[in-house]
Amino acid sequence: MARRRTVRNCSALGLISALAATAALAQQPVRTDPTVEAVPVEGWESYTFPLPDPSSWWEAERPEPPESADPLGGRRLPRDRPPPAATPIEPTLYRLWGLPPLQTQVVRRGELVMEVWRRPSNSVEQSVFRVIRRNDGEVFVQGRAGLACCAPDISRRVGFDAALPRELGDRFIALAEQSAWATPRDVVAQESAASVGSICLEGAAYDLILLTENGGYALRRDCEDAEVGQVADILEAVIGAGLGHEPRIDVLFPDGADFSRERVAYDRLIAQGGRIKPSDAALRRDGL
Repeated sequence: MARRRTVRNCSALGLISALAATAALAQQPVRTDPTVEAVPVEGWESYTFPLPDPSSWWEAERPEPPESADPLGGRRLPRDRPPPAATPIEPTLYRLWGLPPLQTQVVRRGELVMEVWRRPSNSVEQSVFRVIRRNDGEVFVQGRAGLACCAPDISRRVGFDAALPRELGDRFIALAEQSAWATPRDVVAQESAASVGSICLEGAAYDLILLTENGGYALRRDCEDAEVGQVADILEAVIGAGLGHEPRIDVLFPDGADFSRERVAYDRLIAQGGRIKPSDAALRRDGL
């Protein structure tokens, strides 16, 4: 009898501890930007309690996702040609991160989608930001972060979908015209006659993707400062738009969206007669 009482008491204590932990989490302050409205990404935490009714799971009406979750949703793919998505990210990987695949996005005149994927060399804490500018002038940002290794899913994935001030749209339209988008996807910095290798031992590699009505573009810049500095304006704009919405993502960027060091390295490279040239991988891919 004493043993059974002990089990019941432990269960009661466990329940009390769980309720106290839940209340403490609810009271934690959440940092928000008053100029935007961030929407948490729906995930497995949405139905922690109470459990859904199995008999109505597939038929019951579900709340519609907010507009910021898929700003270009509800459009039909053209029959004559697929959308001009030039992205190295597979559609299934987009869905794993909780993002509509770029391969299914229909971009019209005056619109764009700009993405930045960040992959640190010494960590599996990856992140992605996507900025969408629609032809009605509305601007949106989506952010995701998580542990992209050693599990069949993106572990500890967090994210948000938010609307941005309309005036930011012109900035991203201008960034879409930058000459960097016309450079090779894989590059290496060359100083005079010697190339600077871009072995990523410390720092982060970045994939930059642009989708417009006229086509898609993809760039990859590894850890070397001069390579990253070539696209510093784009990185600062996209990452800057994604910070300030989700504290658990912000902590992955201790320097914020500051790429001044990389920009200086690129300017120095060009001033000293160096250049950013296609890497060996790019030449092999293009058959050169």
